[in-house]
Amino acid sequence: MIHPTALIDPSAQIGADVTIGPYCIIGAGVEIGEGCWLQNHVTIMGPTKIGKNNRFFCYGSIGQQTQDLKYSAEPTYLEIGDNNTFREFCSVHRATSVGDKTVIGSHNSFLSYVHIAHDCIVGNHVIFSNNGTLAGHVTVEDHVILGGLSAVHQFCRIGTRSIIGGCSKIVQDVPPYSTADGNPARARGLNIVGLQRAGFSRDQMRAIRVAFRKVYRCGLNNAQAVEELRSTELTPEAARFTDFVATTKRGIVAGGKVGDDEEE
Repeated sequence: MIHPTALIDPSAQIGADVTIGPYCIIGAGVEIGEGCWLQNHVTIMGPTKIGKNNRFFCYGSIGQQTQDLKYSAEPTYLEIGDNNTFREFCSVHRATSVGDKTVIGSHNSFLSYVHIAHDCIVGNHVIFSNNGTLAGHVTVEDHVILGGLSAVHQFCRIGTRSIIGGCSKIVQDVPPYSTADGNPARARGLNIVGLQRAGFSRDQMRAIRVAFRKVYRCGLNNAQAVEELRSTELTPEAARFTDFVATTKRGIVAGGKVGDDEEE
């Protein structure tokens, strides 16, 4: 299952049932789990550890050294989970500081030209549309959708089950369950359709909506909104939203016009 034109470093560890197509390059310190598939012209450099059943389409560049100008050839790492798809021309970089990791979870879909920079942490079941881009040290939680041609600033966090509109510029944290869009992006409301598709009940969505409105519609600053929310009994979903706002370091994206969060 390894094409004769592929170049594989002797130190690389290749699992069972792995397909490595024409003109792929596998560098030193690379581990590829069983069942992975590399189409053609895929480059994977190490130290990189890849789980099972990942699919890499042509011209991907995985595990290259960081573009951070502070990097001085220290040993840094990339870890990728299972069952991910990386479409054409995706690039994923290792971390910057010695011993640190860029980490990608499992069951994710990264469409063409997606870039994931150094020290990012990406969860599970996310979808990045074409040309979605993360700068360094970004955290993306589970079940996030990043629209095409969107860019996320360094050190931002994207909360679980949020959706980012296409061509958006993210310069602050996006709270869980939210829809953000624009340049710079603003929180337009809740990701109602996404929550419905995920099986959230009306009561669960109502509790998230109360938290969202407290933060974005009541004229309070973040600390005041968090204090008021924590003075009540919160559902797990509302507590997660509140805790995310409470722990932001870059601040959260500003509110936009009244949107889907007002729907009942």
